[in-house]
Amino acid sequence: MKLSGRITVDQDICHGQACIKGTRIPVSVILDCLAEGMSEKEILKEYPTLTAQDIKAAIEYAALLSKEELHAI
Repeated sequence: MKLSGRITVDQDICHGQACIKGTRIPVSVILDCLAEGMSEKEILKEYPTLTAQDIKAAIEYAALLSKEELHAI
């Protein structure tokens, strides 16, 4: 699976979690950072191998997943 060429899912990398291609940084880590209130600038400083486009791709991926199923909260 690939999203914008930036998100990959590979069973041999990070236990099959969606990651930013070439970084081994799971999408969930980026989303957790955003949920905690970190700015894009802070995330890029903390994870220098990421780009602003990677963060956008992570958000797009989360939006795509949210359309797949409804989960009771």
